[in-house]
Formats: sequence, structure tokens, C-alpha cells
Amino acid sequence: MSLNLDEKKAVVAEVAAQVANAQTIAIAEYRGVEVTKLTVLRRQARESGVYLRVLKNTLVRRAVADTPFAGLGEKMVGPLIYSISADPVAAAKVLNDFAKTNDKLVLKAGSYAGKVLDTEGVQALASIPSRDELLARLLGVMQAPVSGFAVVLAALAKQRGGSDEPESAEVAEAAAA
Repeated sequence: MSLNLDEKKAVVAEVAAQVANAQTIAIAEYRGVEVTKLTVLRRQARESGVYLRVLKNTLVRRAVADTPFAGLGEKMVGPLIYSISADPVAAAKVLNDFAKTNDKLVLKAGSYAGKVLDTEGVQALASIPSRDELLARLLGVMQAPVSGFAVVLAALAKQRGGSDEPESAEVAEAAAA
């Protein structure tokens, strides 16, 4: 189905708005992928906060012109699905995870921090933990000393006769241990 000029302008404006807030763009060739599987991919992208769409390459080239993603223009050949996200790894992760289970979706390229990435670069970017995962790990590391201290205090209280609140000398001994 062909788009008229106004519809093309609207698509370019929509993509340009997404690109303005994006940190990462990943592209993949979807030739031969069944519609039902693409629907699953779209649902996964939505859940991850990724803008995922099949677009005309010329329209995307216009949308990314004069942006840090302009270098990606020469990789835009063939039937491509575009994954755009504000999260640095989400766009690459969605396409890479889907490509692992569906060999007809082929990662082509991507762009992050103004650099064009090849297939291996997109896969490497996808292997980085997401921001939420990193924050959870950091929180776990920060809580470990506090929870360890609480365990020591509870053991000390139990050893001293079951007192609910250890005395200040016991707290000092536990801290020194």
C-alpha cells in the first residue's frame, strides 16, 4: 500500500520524534518471519518500552538525517524492522533475544552513542544487563554489609541470653568482630 505525501511526512515526523529521545537503534531483516511471530516480537518490544516498526528505508533515512544515527543510513537496505529505544540496551536486547529463537530474523546493524554497530556489536550491546538489572545488583551489594551486621547482632543477642536489644558494649564488640 502506497502512502501519499502527507502520510509520508507524518511517518517521518513520528520516527524523528522517537529518534530524538533514543539512545539506541537496532535493525534486523525479517524476511520469512511469520506474522504470528512478529506479533509476539511486537508484544515483547511494547513490554520493554521499545518502539518497533516495519518502515520504508527512505523514510527512516530522512528521519535520522542530522542526528547521531545518520551513519546507519547506508545499512538500511532490504526489508527491515526498526527497534528504537531510550534505554541503551533494550532495542538490541529485544531483537537479539527474538533472533535466538527465530533464525529467519537476522540482525543487520545498530547505532549507539553515535557509532554504527555491526551484527556482533549489536549482540554485544544486547548482552549488557539493563539499567534495572544493574540497579538491583547495586542494591544487593549495598545491602549485604547491613544485613550481615544484623545477622551478627541477632546471633550475639541470642548468645547473651535472648535479650531483644543488645547493650551498647555488645554492639561495639559485634562491630569490632
